[in-house]
Amino acid sequence: MATIGYIATDELCSYHHIEYSFIDSLQQAGLVELRVIENRPHIDEHQLARLERMIRLHHELEINVAGIEAITHLLDRINDIQEQMRMVKNRLRRYEEG
Repeated sequence: MATIGYIATDELCSYHHIEYSFIDSLQQAGLVELRVIENRPHIDEHQLARLERMIRLHHELEINVAGIEAITHLLDRINDIQEQMRMVKNRLRRYEEG
């Protein structure tokens, strides 16, 4: 099976000097999705930036998985609100121009 677009978690753990149990905890909390390819868990490369942000929160700020979950939820809400504001601004611009 091809692993294009996926990164093996053991390589990721080695690179970031983290235990696999941390990634497993993030998966159990629903913060990342893992896919087993050739009997090894992998993460989609599109989730990499999000995972690396969680790793930094854990290492640099010593935030546990529950805290990371709360922060991630709040950041997702902020992104949603920003997208809604962008859409409203676009509608307003069309109204003002028309």
